[in-house]
Amino acid sequence: TRKRFAKGKLNIVERLINKLMRSGQGKRKLSGKYIRGKRSCGKKLQAMRIVEDAFLIIENETKQNPLQVLVKAIQNSAPREDITRVKKGGIAYTLSVDVAPLKRIDESLKNIALAAFSSSFNKKVDAAQTLAKELILASKNDSNSFSVKRKDEVERIAVSSR
Repeated sequence: TRKRFAKGKLNIVERLINKLMRSGQGKRKLSGKYIRGKRSCGKKLQAMRIVEDAFLIIENETKQNPLQVLVKAIQNSAPREDITRVKKGGIAYTLSVDVAPLKRIDESLKNIALAAFSSSFNKKVDAAQTLAKELILASKNDSNSFSVKRKDEVERIAVSSR
């Protein structure tokens, strides 16, 4: 049986690998398309190779420890505030709420994986290069990073619904 908060004990690199294996985009289209079909579900070796190649690219480009770059990218792209819908007296409105630490990491990893696949989808650039580029940009807190943009967008909406 699955225990509550068991993913908190999982290695952060393995959590990134698991996020790369997800299918579908979720509720929203990205660039007018649903990214990540069912082809990469369950192919853990393929996802591990993507992450390993991305870490080699990061090490060659930045001369830093790739795990440190990953941790910095997660810190910079994790949202601190989010919104939730509250229904009171038949009227639904949004409220700003703080994000739990596990959900912050999950959202950050999800956005990093989405960015890697959206920029390599139907293009000649492979997923390892785009993942490395996204991690480097997010670790520098660059506004060109998709995950940092997504975090800023979520926090801006949360501030407006206080």
